[in-house]
Amino acid sequence: MGTKLIIDTDPGVDDAFALALATRSEDVDLLGVTTVFGNVPLSHTTANARRLLQLFGREDVPVAAGAERPLVYDNAKPAGFVHGQDGLSGHAGTLPEAKRALDERGAVRLLVDLLEAADEPVTIAPIGPLTNIALLLAAHPQIREKIGRIVIMGGGVTKGNSTTAAEFNIWSDPEAARRVLVDGDIPTVLVPLDITHQCSVDTTWLGKLAASGPLGAALEALTPTYVEHYTPILGFPGMVMHDAVAVAEAIRPGILDTESYPVDVECGFGPARGATLVDRRRLRSTDPQTVPGRTIDVALTTDVDAFRGFVLDRIVGGL
Repeated sequence: MGTKLIIDTDPGVDDAFALALATRSEDVDLLGVTTVFGNVPLSHTTANARRLLQLFGREDVPVAAGAERPLVYDNAKPAGFVHGQDGLSGHAGTLPEAKRALDERGAVRLLVDLLEAADEPVTIAPIGPLTNIALLLAAHPQIREKIGRIVIMGGGVTKGNSTTAAEFNIWSDPEAARRVLVDGDIPTVLVPLDITHQCSVDTTWLGKLAASGPLGAALEALTPTYVEHYTPILGFPGMVMHDAVAVAEAIRPGILDTESYPVDVECGFGPARGATLVDRRRLRSTDPQTVPGRTIDVALTTDVDAFRGFVLDRIVGGL
């Protein structure tokens, strides 16, 4: 099979599209899903992930619950006003009940077990706060050898959304984000707001999804609150598929154009808390002003029309 993938998620409307993309792609071996607090509290994100997998006919995929709060400072706030209080525009209850029981091992243990059992490198796509991934890397450093890439939806080079400076996933747990982005050594791709906003879709695109059949209609039905939130931001009726953009890169490396930069995360308590500091100065390594540490790949551009077609074709083609 193709890409071996684990998704760490906090569903969330855009997470629902990301899960749809992964589960409906025949070249993806989705090993497991772990959940984290974020868009809504952990109890909701976990229930949503399980119901979505049931909707997509993937009860074979184990789901384990992870962190219910940030690593250090418990000051993150859910985004129910964006996604609806249940995370899915108030329609979570319309999804089928999950038949598979929640995996009792918990997120970090499930991650370790899946990685240890894999016979080839695994891609991890964290599309919520990075708390579970930070815990994994801190408690099980030897597991790094089994991870091929980490493709993260988070951060912003030129903008934030939770604050002027900070994107929601990074802002929700800056200390965890810094542990993964700055202190890690696994090949990493950061998919920030700058590229996810370029890949926004309008209601015509969503209409094509709804017209594709019952599952497409069920997925589109989860979007009203989300579309209402994003319409004034985008300037047209539509939405931003943040997490699906990262998952697309996870399953088709190179669909996004990346450049390698030093990245840091602001963990102070001023107005820039949670900001991702992407150093685009192109300094020489000998320059005294250069930022020490590693570089990571940051996605900044793509063929937007081709990308939208890819996501729609993958989801509809599997329905």
